[in-house]
Amino acid sequence: MTTHHFSGHRLRTGRLSETGRIYLITTVTEQRQPVFQNILLGRLVVQALKDNQSNTTTLAYVVMPEHLHWIMQLGDRHDLGTVVSSIKSNSARWINRHLNRSGRLWQKGYHDHALRCEDDLRQVARYVIANPLRAGLVRQIGDYPLWDAIWL
Repeated sequence: MTTHHFSGHRLRTGRLSETGRIYLITTVTEQRQPVFQNILLGRLVVQALKDNQSNTTTLAYVVMPEHLHWIMQLGDRHDLGTVVSSIKSNSARWINRHLNRSGRLWQKGYHDHALRCEDDLRQVARYVIANPLRAGLVRQIGDYPLWDAIWL
């Protein structure tokens, strides 16, 4: 069995942060713990995304049991690293408070993919939103509670 380690420190090398650019962000829970099987805890991540709307425009997201996929457009107030750090720290603080615990919720780092103008954003969003279907968590996406997209 192969163990995959998330190398967050390497992901920061060469990262660009461009105002107005649309990014697909993926971040993973510490040791891939399925924290968000608890829907209430997943909704705290969604709340962190919504609270960050002054820095970004959320186009689509899905909170999976152990990771988050988020398609967003970066605003001009903060760089990409600051925005993602804010989402991760706010959601971790709220979830730790709810669970009456401390410690890391998210693995260090994150993966970002800058989408180009020619990328079909709706197609990318559909792919992201279909994660629960591909993972066998639900039979239809409407049955999964932790997703949204501006087009749907």
